[in-house]
Amino acid sequence: MKIGFIGLGIMGKPMARNVLKGGHQVVAYDVVPAALDAAVADGAARGESCRDVAGRSEVVITMLPDGPDVEQAILGANGVLEGAARGAVVIDMSSISPLVSQKVGAACASKGVEFLDAPVSGGEPKAVDATLAIMVGGKPEIFERMTPLLRLMGASVTLTGPVGAGNVTKLANQIMVACNIAAMGEALVLATKCGLDPEVVFHAVKGGLAGSTVLNAKAPTAIDRNFKPGFRIRLHEKDLRNALLAAESAKVSLPLTSTVQQMLIALMNSGSGDLDHSAIVTFVEEMAHTKIQRPIP
Repeated sequence: MKIGFIGLGIMGKPMARNVLKGGHQVVAYDVVPAALDAAVADGAARGESCRDVAGRSEVVITMLPDGPDVEQAILGANGVLEGAARGAVVIDMSSISPLVSQKVGAACASKGVEFLDAPVSGGEPKAVDATLAIMVGGKPEIFERMTPLLRLMGASVTLTGPVGAGNVTKLANQIMVACNIAAMGEALVLATKCGLDPEVVFHAVKGGLAGSTVLNAKAPTAIDRNFKPGFRIRLHEKDLRNALLAAESAKVSLPLTSTVQQMLIALMNSGSGDLDHSAIVTFVEEMAHTKIQRPIP
């Protein structure tokens, strides 16, 4: 198929590359010239705008930072809906508010364009090796048509409900990940403060009930002090903010989510917003005046 890909950042770049590897023609676009140049070097055609990409594609994938970016790219001037033909499919793989997904989906429907919200989980490593978990909202028949394309980027592709359901599922995922990292930080800071080697503690517990994919991925980065971003703190804060807004609308209390979101805001205010979300542990470290680290010989 002819696929448009808009948004070529940490996640979008390897995702677009995997679509190319799948044998599809890709027309790419990003507001950052260097990101677009890299996609063209990978074999994509150069798009001049969101409208231009849509006019040259059967399916348009967007992978953007937040809801306002998605609205601008799809609904705005020179956007996707100005170039998309009736019957085209737009797949927004950004992590945004479910309410924005529903707004964009309704606008697409009014133009005869199909829409799926399909946010992902797994971070840069799983985007690179095409093993993302993809959570989809939309019509079952459109989901079935697009599943082979989505499987070029993810190992798990699940329809969770109508438009907006994909992002509700992603928000649930982000709550679990953030609270898990925060709890891990508290646990390993305690272990370090008590004179234990946090790496030994990690290996001792990972095979038990406390073990998780989050623990296996993020404990080593915290111990090694490697906070190079795979998923940035400021983006995780955005996700928790969207979760809290959705919870307010649904009259659901999320006390743990609220607490961790405040931790993320504090880290952003201290200049850590572009670190990996594993750096949530540094908030706990600051309060305890103790860094998670191996014992000094």
